[in-house]
Amino acid sequence: METYSLLELNNKIKNVLSDHLENHYWIIAEIAELRTNFKGHCYLELVDKDDDDVLAKNRATIWAYTYRGINAWFLKITGSELQEGMKVLCKVKVTFHEVYGMSLNITDIDPKYTLGERAAKKQEIMKKLEEDGVLDINKELSLPIVPQKIAIISSETAAGYQDFMHQLHNNRYGYSFETKLFNTVMQGNQAPESIINSLHIINDNIENFDLAVIIRGGGAQLDLECFDNYEVAFHTAQFPLPVLTGIGHERDETITDIVAHTSLKTPTAVAEFLINGLYSFEENILSLGQSISDISKSYIQIAADKLMNIKHAIHKAAESHVKEKEYLIEKTKSNLEHITRDILNKEKLKLDSSEKLLNSLNPKKVIERGYSFTEVNGVNINKAEVLNTGDLIRTVTSKYDIKSLIKTIEKNDQK
Repeated sequence: METYSLLELNNKIKNVLSDHLENHYWIIAEIAELRTNFKGHCYLELVDKDDDDVLAKNRATIWAYTYRGINAWFLKITGSELQEGMKVLCKVKVTFHEVYGMSLNITDIDPKYTLGERAAKKQEIMKKLEEDGVLDINKELSLPIVPQKIAIISSETAAGYQDFMHQLHNNRYGYSFETKLFNTVMQGNQAPESIINSLHIINDNIENFDLAVIIRGGGAQLDLECFDNYEVAFHTAQFPLPVLTGIGHERDETITDIVAHTSLKTPTAVAEFLINGLYSFEENILSLGQSISDISKSYIQIAADKLMNIKHAIHKAAESHVKEKEYLIEKTKSNLEHITRDILNKEKLKLDSSEKLLNSLNPKKVIERGYSFTEVNGVNINKAEVLNTGDLIRTVTSKYDIKSLIKTIEKNDQK
């Protein structure tokens, strides 16, 4: 039986691999681990997965002089440095070392594949959200008229969070906001679970908030992968409060941005959106107040004009009525004077006539006309009840006052 030392076997493997493998291969793999040492060499662990099952795994190396160029180019194209969790298309040379075993030496990486892979995955998630019927649920919620109680999903150390708080609480209008931070991991493998957990905590205290904001500072494009996570987008889309996002990337829109009620580019923009909302509400209230004031003044002026017209009409009617009554009084007065004069004249005529009659019947006047007046015992002799012979009678004429004694009495039969 032929025997080999371990070194001899490893050399044999090395020779076989060298003789039968091509110089380079383009492979697709996910970066499971990535670290650099003080010399600048990059050491990776590449895996091939089926969902969460690891189907293959291998060590890989990018030497320092190559890593500097690859990483810079990758950053320029994708907006992110190489990092764990990325799926990459890389050019590798298979090497075998007698001590360290088989390894892959990476000589190039195509950044466009990583972007395309990410875009394809993003489209797949969008399609699934649409099929699940949740894509527009959060957008259909109504923003509160005056949103002032804000739940914040962010990291307390994030510059974007600090910018948001400064902008919001130092606004030029002096508006007051109540904010509560739910400290959250905002990038990396732990971020999706942390974001979802914060959403659950806010939901448990939903009566204390008007809306939720998800904010973070700027960063590499691929740092935003947690916001393209299906579960994060799924929970955001169905959140019972309006969700505003300010994830801080100018060039790309994440799936969480798409399903959120309102997406803004930066945390500062989110703060300005909230401030402007309150300003618009205040302006509307002031405008409404001014409209009410103007309408009230208009109604008051109309009422005042009506009252003035009524006053003038009443005054005019009163003047007319008074003049009419004055005319009637004057006319009545004139009529009374005329009637009174007529009555007085008539009565005067009657008095004059009566006076003439009385004067004509005055015994003195009668006597002056040649008649005489005879009485007995002070009574007109024609009215005396009894006359006796021997009675003393008195006869008055215009010249004489004669006293006589009745000698005889004879009846006058003419009456």
